[in-house]
Amino acid sequence: MIDDLPIHDAIPDLLAALEQAGRAVLMAPPGAGKTTVVPLEMLAAGAFDGRLIMLEPRRLAARTAAERMAQTLGERAGETVGYRIRGEAKVSKATRIEVVTEGILTRMLQSDPSLEGVGAVIFDEFHERSLVADLGLALTWEAMGALRDDLKLVVMSATLDADPVARLLDDAPIVRSEGRAFPVETKHLDRPLAKGARIPEATADLVLQTLPQTEGGVLVFLPGEGEIRRCETALKRRLPADCHLHPLFGAMEFAAQRAAIQPAKKGRKIVLATAIAETSLTIQDIRVVVDAGLARRARFDPGSGMSRLVTERVSKAEATQRQGRAGRVAEGTCYRLWTKGEEGGLPPFPPAEIETADLAPLALELAMWGSTDGSGLAFLTPPNSGVLSEAQALLVDLGALDTDGKITNHGRQLARLPMHPRLGHMMATAGKPAAPLAALWVDRDPLSRGVDLDLSLRLDAIHDPKGFARRRGLQSNRGAVERIRAEAKRLARMVTHTSEFTDAQMAALAYPDRVGLRRPGDIPRFVLSGGKGCVMDEVASLAGTRLIVVTDTDGNPREAKIRQAIQISEGELREIFAGQIVWHDHCEWSKRDGRVVARRQERLGAVVLDDRIWKDAPPASIAHAMLDGVRDMGLRLSDAAKRFVARVELVRTGGTDLPDMTEAALMDTLEDWLLPHLTGVKTTADWKKFDALEALRARLDWNQMQALDQAAPAHFTTPLGRKVPIDYSGETPEIEIRLQEMFGVTRHPTVGRTPLRVTLLSPARRPVQTTLDIPGFWANSYADVRKDMRGRYPKHPWPEDPTQADPTLRAKPRSK
Repeated sequence: MIDDLPIHDAIPDLLAALEQAGRAVLMAPPGAGKTTVVPLEMLAAGAFDGRLIMLEPRRLAARTAAERMAQTLGERAGETVGYRIRGEAKVSKATRIEVVTEGILTRMLQSDPSLEGVGAVIFDEFHERSLVADLGLALTWEAMGALRDDLKLVVMSATLDADPVARLLDDAPIVRSEGRAFPVETKHLDRPLAKGARIPEATADLVLQTLPQTEGGVLVFLPGEGEIRRCETALKRRLPADCHLHPLFGAMEFAAQRAAIQPAKKGRKIVLATAIAETSLTIQDIRVVVDAGLARRARFDPGSGMSRLVTERVSKAEATQRQGRAGRVAEGTCYRLWTKGEEGGLPPFPPAEIETADLAPLALELAMWGSTDGSGLAFLTPPNSGVLSEAQALLVDLGALDTDGKITNHGRQLARLPMHPRLGHMMATAGKPAAPLAALWVDRDPLSRGVDLDLSLRLDAIHDPKGFARRRGLQSNRGAVERIRAEAKRLARMVTHTSEFTDAQMAALAYPDRVGLRRPGDIPRFVLSGGKGCVMDEVASLAGTRLIVVTDTDGNPREAKIRQAIQISEGELREIFAGQIVWHDHCEWSKRDGRVVARRQERLGAVVLDDRIWKDAPPASIAHAMLDGVRDMGLRLSDAAKRFVARVELVRTGGTDLPDMTEAALMDTLEDWLLPHLTGVKTTADWKKFDALEALRARLDWNQMQALDQAAPAHFTTPLGRKVPIDYSGETPEIEIRLQEMFGVTRHPTVGRTPLRVTLLSPARRPVQTTLDIPGFWANSYADVRKDMRGRYPKHPWPEDPTQADPTLRAKPRSK
């Protein structure tokens, strides 16, 4: 073994922590040697029984780490040290250390939570915070607590804050390695790049600028394969003869990746790499780093319904990681494609994938594990409950979960397929013919930007690349087409059956929530089966199509713009969604029509395939729908109903047990008091004529009505025996009455002990006087009123002493 790496100083503490606590968090900077030294030292010390599983976030890192450890032991990969990555495995019965990519551990845990035969698990480069690593750690920790208290666990990281991870693992011991790095001089641009500058070409210019000023290999960081290829093209004819270009990205053949990692046999090596070279890998003889300052991350794209790679500015932590690659073997230089001032705007750390990714795959794994919402599992960053709920709803639509959130047999089948549940459902249902579609959706669009959004064009380019240009008059991206075709062949091997589903049907299987029905109108707007709306360019070939399947949008939450879709017929829909297309009888209030509309609709989710009038809708259903109309129009109470409500509120606020009849309370309880009385009410006109008094009175039982009538009688009985309604809406109960009808009254009327406010009216029913003291009025103000009124209303009696006169509503009899 190599004994002079910095990590060796931390090995004794690590082994002691594992012996005492069974777990540890190891912090070691890039280049310390943790990836290739720790597993071998644990093996040599007998720190575990059975096999050691080490997780790496990338395939190249997993394979390279395994081969280097095997080389250290003088063996080949597959003997004491082996690896398993997607599509390739080198392990044997003699293998004690197995380096795997993260998803493989999840599959192992799901099939055998006790991890029989495994004695230790190492999570390497945990600071990258991939969703699969977070899940793997949570499941491993629960398995340790429930089934395997003898399992050893190490979490290794270069830049992540160790304390939160240690607390997550029940205060695991923290072991630190100081590492060893040579000084790196960092240089920035003097001024920001010009607006609209192309990053690959600008990066190539910066590389050419560094060559005369530096020595040794050059590592160039670019966000993805496309940028690498363009930068490579920009450099090829301009490089000195002794410089050799090596692209390095995940989709490359391993032989080409190995060539990029190995030291140059002669001249200078220039490696154009993605973030794959940030950690884990030590690329030999690198003395110079050129950082374009961009990273490509997986973020959930509501437009496609899956995670999409987006290009973003690097974080400060990532920039520091990249800078450090120049100081692994000697003093080095880092050139940054941004100014010193721009550096302050960089985020401190990249986001954890669980915060930005599509959680449908996680929701499926959690259901498979038996923890529907992940509560109780040791997540460093718990999944957002709202996003997780949306993911679970999708899985229900796909048949992967039942309505209680439990995994179905179909869901277990999807969990075994290493792809997004949408694609897994499509592949599991349609079989091999669905592979090209699945491969297309995980790669870039093979057609240039601006080409019509019809998905069938893309499939035509994939199925027949040579004939496509001739038939369509369009050019496709040859590299993307070849990658998609190769991936389709790989995916097709994962299933054994075939089917005769059309392309549109297979798209609908993957996107059952994206079946779109065109709305009426000139602008091509669609309502989707999942309930959302979207719009299409008017010039698109599918703009006039009645039914489509939308496979990509711009993700606008208000009204998404369709970026990719395919036409589907109603017959095709009925063939694959026969069980989900059902009749719905419903009544709803139409604000536009001002009435309850009763319909029978045949629906796929929110898409209405057939719509008919529901002629015999039950009165109860109509009444329920009318409640929405009442909420829309507001309460319309007659004067009598208003007086009743005022009486109830007066007595209720005085302490009597009566229902709350404030307007807010009445609107909140419409179902309780109004619904039983709405029979026959179905339009705005009906509601205007409806008197709610009887419905309001029905809220009070007999005892409550007696208490109400006693405390706040509805009427004042005049001397003539006529009942005058009492208005309780003001501060004081009030009546209005003709002055002549109060003749002979010598005591002021009251409600209980409260005097009524009496408004005395003229024969023409105009207010003459308002008083709380009738006897006082007779004695004082009446004489002036009589003097004024006798001239105006000479036909009506105006006696000098009203207390001795008989009440009347009649005029004086005519003289004979």
